[in-house]
Amino acid sequence: MTALFVADLHLAPERPTITRAFLDFLAGAEAADLYILGDLFEAWVGDDDDGPLARAVIAALAAASARGVRVHFQAGNRDFSVGRRFARETGARLLGDQELISTHGRRLLLLHGDTLCTDDVAYQRFRRCVRHPLTLFALRRLPLAVRHRIARRWRETSIRHNRNKPESIMDVNEQAVAAAFRDSGAQLMIHGHTHRPGRHGYRIDDRHCERIVLGDWSDAGGWCARIDDAGSLELRTLPI
Repeated sequence: MTALFVADLHLAPERPTITRAFLDFLAGAEAADLYILGDLFEAWVGDDDDGPLARAVIAALAAASARGVRVHFQAGNRDFSVGRRFARETGARLLGDQELISTHGRRLLLLHGDTLCTDDVAYQRFRRCVRHPLTLFALRRLPLAVRHRIARRWRETSIRHNRNKPESIMDVNEQAVAAAFRDSGAQLMIHGHTHRPGRHGYRIDDRHCERIVLGDWSDAGGWCARIDDAGSLELRTLPI
């Protein structure tokens, strides 16, 4: 079965063109495994979000699932609070931070990509804090309006801090990439997060490995990796 991989759509009410493009993309997907590798939303404040954007995306994912599209969702740094209700309503299978699958005789490691950016020490510290089960437990029990305010504050802080960070620490650490290949035994890795689409070859312990980086979705186009029934992999842009 064909496998499709997307990440970093950053859907938000102020980006209706991207939302429309994603809904059209879902409507055209047939009989495929769809892997969403994080940051589908610019911010996800909880599965009880009843806003128009959340409801529209959930309905579209549910409709795709009903047509036979097998949806798999991996949390990103923007939508890490997606939970079981979202999975139940959409028909999606929730993936772990690192998910190892087999496709056409190859071991494929799926990540959002932020865990590979180990040079960004401040972000990794923040990530450990907000992804802690106790933090998630507390956040999910706050009133919805409060969670929206917290999400806006975090987004503003992230934008401000990223402006002052060296570009180098916002990309993956090559030693972290090599360690992920070794620990998983994967020959292929697909991730997003860095917004630096491309294909990268490695020689890991006498094995040829490849890392595929998905790009983010913007008015210039959306990025998708596709593995067809024969096992051929393509990284391409989609018109918005």
